[in-house]
Amino acid sequence: MKKSRVLIVDALNAFFRGYIVDPSLSSNGQPVGGIRGFLRILQTTVRDTKPDKIVIAWDGQGGSRRRRTVNSNYKQGRKPIRLNRAIRNLTEDEEVNNKVWQQKRLMEYLNNMPITQTFVPEIEADDVIAYISQMPSLKESQKVIMSQDQDFFQLCDDKTVLFRPIKKQVLNKKNITDEYGIHPVNFALARAMAGDKSDNLPGVPGVGLATLAKRMPFLAEDRSVFIDEVIDYCEGVEKKLKFHNAILEHRDRIEENYQIMQLYAPSMSPQAKEQVRWAVENASQDFNKTEIIKMMAVDGFGMGQYDSWADLFCVLKNISVANCS
Repeated sequence: MKKSRVLIVDALNAFFRGYIVDPSLSSNGQPVGGIRGFLRILQTTVRDTKPDKIVIAWDGQGGSRRRRTVNSNYKQGRKPIRLNRAIRNLTEDEEVNNKVWQQKRLMEYLNNMPITQTFVPEIEADDVIAYISQMPSLKESQKVIMSQDQDFFQLCDDKTVLFRPIKKQVLNKKNITDEYGIHPVNFALARAMAGDKSDNLPGVPGVGLATLAKRMPFLAEDRSVFIDEVIDYCEGVEKKLKFHNAILEHRDRIEENYQIMQLYAPSMSPQAKEQVRWAVENASQDFNKTEIIKMMAVDGFGMGQYDSWADLFCVLKNISVANCS
């Protein structure tokens, strides 16, 4: 019997890729690259992965309150995400308004598809995606996480892979371990030591993933390594290098980073988990192709000779029919 396959999409990761790269304009001159780019990435992904269910996870308004409580500098100092250079003719306020409009408009598109959207206030999509990948009702399903984000390496296991649509790259626990010398079950710990500049989380000075793989080969083992074992290992080295001493000196930073980065235990209340579970298991699977085509016509990027959406529509129809039968 064929196992079901669930596609779990990191919404903002795909949206901002289109927003930055795609210079498309609507019929009235509004930038629509975020919408069109997202749908293009989604089409590529569903064509390659052929899912039976699709879940889109959005960041909740306000981001992650818990992570900011742990470290108030979390994600601070990020530069605003700007429109494609070719169409950067809006004021800053107009650009912000357009970004918000594009996200809302994209949600309207997705509401007309057999797709579940999740949006939990003050909860990041990372935690929602982690929770969905662990849901008991999906235990036997194959899970495909669509994102370019390295944060999701840690979730790859026998039933979960990461699909990076830009390179059409499928990452599983074996090729992650082979490439980085770090097993997914230890990736959050490794990144806690190395840090993450994009989230404004400094790591241990002079420590990167390649150095960790070289100096701590046990991180490649298929077992969970904890900070105490790392500290014991460094303390036990007779001829300590700067590497070992730096880790010993920055234990508090490592523990704080790990608390923020780990997704093995998603940062969600029981109520938030129940909200997501209900949505995933009960959301409408209707497919309103006619309305989508009308929206595409209004937004000016629909059914041109070189702009076919047939692959996306085919997969969506199959999902809708299968769930209605």
